[in-house]
Amino acid sequence: MAAGEADIDRCPPGGAEGIQRLAALTGRPAKPLDPAHGQERPRALAVIDEAWCIGCTLCIKACPVDCIVGASKRMHTVIDAQCTGCELCVPACPVDCIAMVPVTGERTGWAAWSTPDAQVARERYDFHRFRVDRAARENDERLAAKAAQKLADLPAHTQHTDPATIERKRAVIEAALARARARREIP
Repeated sequence: MAAGEADIDRCPPGGAEGIQRLAALTGRPAKPLDPAHGQERPRALAVIDEAWCIGCTLCIKACPVDCIVGASKRMHTVIDAQCTGCELCVPACPVDCIAMVPVTGERTGWAAWSTPDAQVARERYDFHRFRVDRAARENDERLAAKAAQKLADLPAHTQHTDPATIERKRAVIEAALARARARREIP
């Protein structure tokens, strides 16, 4: 939404009141929740059927608040107090071992959240984004250093050190890194 690619009517957890608040913040007209993105209902927590979990880590990667813990080829579990009920882990699971269990009774949308709960979720999401961005940056730096080292290790007679050749190679590497970043950002 911040990038202008999504409308304000696509957040089932926020419900009708969330859409009203987004409309007020963005100056966009309020509209009903888009049913293609879900329906307003009580907040739920993800629960992993540990007997079926194969430890693939796909749910861990999908969780925007890092509330799923486990290791490769090991059973995973959800830290209930940190789960926002976003459901992004459900389609990521290849063995369908994640269920969403309602935890707020009849309270839906904005009423299903306390202000402290919302603040903690926001902070966890911000830290998740920081961690993912840092890991991507560190990986890009590692790859660039590795490429530079390979270039430096070439025999002198095969190195092309004229500025135009170096700039051309640098452009090719930067384009490849940009494509890799773009693929990583596609949901």
